[in-house]
Amino acid sequence: MAEPAEPGRPPLRRDAELNRRRLMAAAREVFRDRGLSATLDDVARHAGVGVGTAYRRFANKEELVDAVFEDMIDRVEASAREAAADPDPWHGLASSLEKVCELQAHDRGLREVMLGTGKAAQRHALVDRRVKPLVDLLIARAKEQGTLRADAEPLDLPMIQLMVAAVTDHTGEPGLWRRYLRLLLDGMRTQPDGAEPLPPGPAFRRYGPGWGPGENPAGEKPTRS
Repeated sequence: MAEPAEPGRPPLRRDAELNRRRLMAAAREVFRDRGLSATLDDVARHAGVGVGTAYRRFANKEELVDAVFEDMIDRVEASAREAAADPDPWHGLASSLEKVCELQAHDRGLREVMLGTGKAAQRHALVDRRVKPLVDLLIARAKEQGTLRADAEPLDLPMIQLMVAAVTDHTGEPGLWRRYLRLLLDGMRTQPDGAEPLPPGPAFRRYGPGWGPGENPAGEKPTRS
């Protein structure tokens, strides 16, 4: 029995559709942990299917990355729609941004896709088409509420996402981004007084440009908190 397929594609047999779903699930895990240096062969092995099966479903790795990226956009769009329906505009804006940053913090492949070259422009165009109108709405609602500073712009949100993603890449601490997102959100509020306490800081006391959790410029082990 055939399963419905994506627009423009012929229906897939049930076993073919099952293999495609296995490959998609495996790709999310492999790209998340290893980044885009992983190959289609790596994904096939992780999915437990033959390499030939993988290439029948996806012509190359870029096609698979596109499929995984579109799946991620589905989730981001759904989250943004939920946030736009939040009766508290500021809470909707902040929670939506937090969910996207959490997704990036634990997904190395997603960070590389968003910062990458090649088809990055096409992928960003997809984000603009499906997510940007919702981001514009979140910004407008929070400004109307009076909780978001008047000079904030929709482009500020993806820039914040990129900055927060860099925290994970440069420190190796997957939860540290929450502290800096909180600082940035407080900076966007018209009345940040009474803000919630910050999440914990880095696990080491000494930190500077050019070095991270492993060692400092003098080659010494950083002092733990």
